[in-house]
Order: sequence, then C-alpha cells, then structure tokens
Amino acid sequence: MSEFSAFITSPWGSVLAIAAMTLVTFLCRIGGVVLMSHVRITPRVERGLRALPGSIILATILPVALDNGFPALITLGAAIAVMALTRIDLLGLAAGLGTLSVIRALL
Repeated sequence: MSEFSAFITSPWGSVLAIAAMTLVTFLCRIGGVVLMSHVRITPRVERGLRALPGSIILATILPVALDNGFPALITLGAAIAVMALTRIDLLGLAAGLGTLSVIRALL
C-alpha cells in the first residue's frame, strides 16, 4: 500500500474529505453572491427569482410522484391546494401526509 493510500484510509483522510467538502460548499455559496452582485435586478429578474424555490421543489417532487402513481398525485394535489389556500407549509405537509394515510388505509 502506498503512502497516499495509507493516508486516505486513515482518520486524517476523513478530515481531509470533510475539509474539502466544506471548502467547495463555501465556494458555491459565495460564488452565487458574487455572481448576483453583477446582475441588475429588473422586475422580470425579480419575478424569476421569486418563482425559483417553487420550481426547484416541483422539479424534485414531481418525478417521484409520477413514479408512485395515482395515490402520490392525489396526495401532492392535496398538499398544494392546502398550501395555496393557507400559505402555511406545515399545514400543507400535514394535509399531504393525512391524505396519503387515508389512501393507504383504504387500498
């Protein structure tokens, strides 16, 4: 086993990996701040930035819901409806989980 392999498999290898991940995470976060400091915020850009979190959530959840079929789509619809009406995230989560529990109990 070479010296490098021995170092990587030692506890110091784990410390090095964590330090590298910390540095990369910091650089990604600070990179966004630096990049956005050079962007002029017009009303159109502002609307796009406000819509971004919902788009990311939808892009993450929708494929999972489509793979799991009709019960998942009904559950997602219930959660979205409650969140749209109340603007309370936890209430939407509770509605989604409750809907899924009822569907699973009935099927």
